[in-house]
Amino acid sequence: IGVSLLNLSSEFIVMLDQAMEAKAKELSVRLLVNDAQRSAEKQVQQVESFIAQKVNAIILNPCEVEASSPAVSKALASGIPIVNVNSETKVAPSAFVGSRDEESAQLAMEAIAKRLGGRGQVVMLQGFLGQAAQIKRDQGAREVLARYPGLKLLADQTAEWDRAKAMTLMENWIQAYGSSLNAVFAQNDEMGLGAVLALEHARMKDKVIVVSVDAIADALQAVKDGRLDATVFQDARGQGGTAVETA
Repeated sequence: IGVSLLNLSSEFIVMLDQAMEAKAKELSVRLLVNDAQRSAEKQVQQVESFIAQKVNAIILNPCEVEASSPAVSKALASGIPIVNVNSETKVAPSAFVGSRDEESAQLAMEAIAKRLGGRGQVVMLQGFLGQAAQIKRDQGAREVLARYPGLKLLADQTAEWDRAKAMTLMENWIQAYGSSLNAVFAQNDEMGLGAVLALEHARMKDKVIVVSVDAIADALQAVKDGRLDATVFQDARGQGGTAVETA
């Protein structure tokens, strides 16, 4: 089975990869794992290479909804089943294994609304623009915001799922909004933890709620330590294992 993963420098994707490797070992299946390094173009090339190698099936963890779609079309045209894991493409694959991204954002934003009593100023750290999780988590968060007229979205910008980029962006927002800031919704834990660091440096963490998505190990520890207010569990192990089974 050929596997093309979004980005192996992300802890969540590493968890996905480990789960796939464990399941493949259990089922005596050989995985050929490629890191697309966030490039949809690279991802399409990787799938073309899998097709040339005549793999039995392909697992795709798409970089982008639109730009990764040709990879799915090419696999289907060659008669090789393709399973999308964790993220979606515009072109429908043979199967999809993942969670509902809009629901994770709704849960996160509801948690923020509850903590703030339905009133306050929020900023949102967006994921990699054009990726399914970013698009759907954005929609889910805005659906909840629409239900709470007392919650105001001050700003939203991409930090590309990245902890360091999120920290820098959060530092800029602290400069711009200061004490009028009440909460942060980060579309993944890496960015949530970056926001926490920036708030801690500015001595503002006790005044600002931070909620993120994935429940990676670092985030769970940060919740236990009282640094991160909440994280929404996304089952990397279940998704990775099921993707291999489905393929």
